Amino acid sequence: MKSAFLFLIPLVAFAATVPSDRDGDGSGTNFPKPDPERAFAEMKLLSASGTVWRQPLEDWAGARHRLAADPAWAHWFAAQQAEVDDWMVHQHDRVEWIGGWWHDFVSPKDGSFLVWTSAVPGEGVKFLSSPSDPRVEITPKIFRAWAGIFRGRNITMVERAAVLWRLTGDPRYARWATDQLDFYAHNLEKWPVQDLFYGPSRLRVQPLDDAIDLTKLTRTIRLTWDATAPAQRQFWIDRLLRPEAEMLNGSMHRIHNIGCWLRSATAQVALLSGDAALWRSAIDGPWGLRQQLNHGVTSDYFWYEQSLGYQEFIAAALIPLFTETAMAGRGPELAREMAIVENLILAPTGLRFPTGFLPNPADNTVSYTRYAPLTDTLARAYRILPTPLGLAQARKVKSWDTLLDPPPATSVELPLLPVVVSRNFESSRYAILRAGGWQVFFHYGQLTGSHAQAEALNFEAFYGDTDITHDPCTVGYGSPLHRDYYTRGLTHNVPLLNGEGEEPPQPGELIAFDAASAVVTAALPAYRSDAAAERTLRIAGQRLIDAATITARAGPPQILGLALHVQGHATLPAQFVPVADFARGRPAPFQYWRDVRSAAYRDQADFDLAYPNGLKLHLTFSLSGEFRVFHGSAPDSPAPARREAFYLETRGVKAVFTTEFSPAPSQPGP
Repeated sequence: MKSAFLFLIPLVAFAATVPSDRDGDGSGTNFPKPDPERAFAEMKLLSASGTVWRQPLEDWAGARHRLAADPAWAHWFAAQQAEVDDWMVHQHDRVEWIGGWWHDFVSPKDGSFLVWTSAVPGEGVKFLSSPSDPRVEITPKIFRAWAGIFRGRNITMVERAAVLWRLTGDPRYARWATDQLDFYAHNLEKWPVQDLFYGPSRLRVQPLDDAIDLTKLTRTIRLTWDATAPAQRQFWIDRLLRPEAEMLNGSMHRIHNIGCWLRSATAQVALLSGDAALWRSAIDGPWGLRQQLNHGVTSDYFWYEQSLGYQEFIAAALIPLFTETAMAGRGPELAREMAIVENLILAPTGLRFPTGFLPNPADNTVSYTRYAPLTDTLARAYRILPTPLGLAQARKVKSWDTLLDPPPATSVELPLLPVVVSRNFESSRYAILRAGGWQVFFHYGQLTGSHAQAEALNFEAFYGDTDITHDPCTVGYGSPLHRDYYTRGLTHNVPLLNGEGEEPPQPGELIAFDAASAVVTAALPAYRSDAAAERTLRIAGQRLIDAATITARAGPPQILGLALHVQGHATLPAQFVPVADFARGRPAPFQYWRDVRSAAYRDQADFDLAYPNGLKLHLTFSLSGEFRVFHGSAPDSPAPARREAFYLETRGVKAVFTTEFSPAPSQPGP
């Protein structure tokens, strides 16, 4: 079957715009998505009636048989049981712990995530560490972050204990799980309401964390239903589930990934408690799930906050809801929403570079996948949204899901992945050029300020299987490097005015896109309040040619610049000299470059690039008049990785920076 992508290739140049998020408030745009069940059909398993979802199972008797009959399953189960047993004996949540933000659990030195262990900081250990920082002092903020992670892990163990009770009948698992439910129900009101991020929370520091925990606590109550008296269950519903659900449903009245988590968690509480009004609010309310997906998923099936990590995050939020809804016999009520979310998981496949590596529009931490297809997410979804790829991956995995609901056998062969072609994803503000061995991803605009970075007009490129330049993921949001470096213009391949990139986030204007000629042009007339910018990317034979224009609106000559990052090594001519004060007089991101050297040029500067796999490219910068080229070591990801980068600088009111990549004359084709 031909790829669904092939029928959508624009063949001629055209101009297009897309409505932006209203006032940057996260309210989204109504993106048409006709017949979502049929999108990406060649990668799906459709039922005879054309639906994408299946009825999930919880086969407890079959699971016990598998554990008794299969040594491999028995070995896996023993390890899982031992982990829960050890946690139940040695780990205890405490009322005095106030949960913090896991993004604060980072090294102050470089933003790399710290190594988490269950040893209590200040008691079991005197300091912490990251992969690049062997001794990190324990601050109150870091301790609260540790405590927040602990509480989340404890609640995960509570859910697992409930599963173990259903499998083994051992009353100590039910007893411990219900004791923990009592602990959280009795103490919920003792924890302060924290309103630091997007709304109030009690279990931890933000409503997102509470929603994740509430999902697990709700399932724990369902799993232990037969082990508890009605009065005890009602106590948990009245003192734990309902207060959390009402608190969460009262916040995130906007289109946002966290809004999906909150509506999912509250809808699951509604299912368990039989609360029809809560269900209607969570699903059909003004900021309910249907509106989240109608306004938050583009017509290309990308989440409108643009970060591809949030594609997976939305799926992680809603797969439990879809599963619980179907288990309750109400799957058809969310059939359309299931189809949309399945498309979210499949859509990134159409952006993948030749190695499967994904581009990185908007902010994305390294905890999310950067390769497509998203087989791990498809595998996590197989119980409710089966696909050939997901089932094949799930069969390789031993998990509670595959134990209780073995991936069904299918005679369908694994699908050929859709061919990546030159294409404009208009509603998502992305474009791809592919020709002459090159593949270029162009991010020419944004749909909301949420998770946006100063990166409109950024591009990423591969030549054959070689990563020529990519956009990095960010560090933990609590790190100064997130705010002062990874989200700022210098981090991206963009033009700069006085050292800064685009502000505020904006949709951009696509001026031309021609797949046949492999050329795209986009502009941001209000790139900044005092500047306009435009970029044209073109593939000519085996050359990639970029023309980036920055225009100051008025006033005396400004500092006009261009940042370009490479994943290879540049040979610098002898005239390059060390720069001791690179950051002086420049914005904050410049302080994070190291070993900076510079040289002056007129009209043209040439460099040779060598990549780890042996590829050699010639790099030419062209700019009318005098300009200076800076070269240094810049932060990459995951921290503390680094890469080489160029920064070009001149003075004036308008500059057109032309950059050309071409294979070295002796270099074979890709």
